[in-house]
Amino acid sequence: MNYWLMKSEPDVFGIDHLAGRPKHTEQWDGVRNYQARNMLRDQMQVGDQLFFYHSNCKEPGIVGIAEIARAGYPDHTAWDPESKYYDPKSDPAAPRWYMVDVRLVRKLRRNITLEELKQRPELADMPLVRRGNRLSVMPVSPQEWEAILALE
Repeated sequence: MNYWLMKSEPDVFGIDHLAGRPKHTEQWDGVRNYQARNMLRDQMQVGDQLFFYHSNCKEPGIVGIAEIARAGYPDHTAWDPESKYYDPKSDPAAPRWYMVDVRLVRKLRRNITLEELKQRPELADMPLVRRGNRLSVMPVSPQEWEAILALE
């Protein structure tokens, strides 16, 4: 099993939105970065666990745990001219963008803030806490996963 961290803005699609979906499951669409796309397409597998992270808010941080419910498949929003994720260069015959489905496992008892994560020496190599990393999807090592869970 692999571990991940996926960022979302709480006012756009937060942990409570996921909790309100049927079967607490939703497609994770709209990723428009090639490195993140490659992780969605090639590496994420059903059952992989992820931290649900609220970004671009007053207190960014990890707010929940979810799992991959469906491995990577073409992101159809790229072909919809009405979608904010429309990409006229994407072709259904050769998809450029991919998505996964995520299912809520549980909300954390508290928000583990980015500021708190930055203070932990054992997380110093984690992409999330490194300066300049803006990816919305990133791997988490098993050691980082355990260290973060211990903070809850």
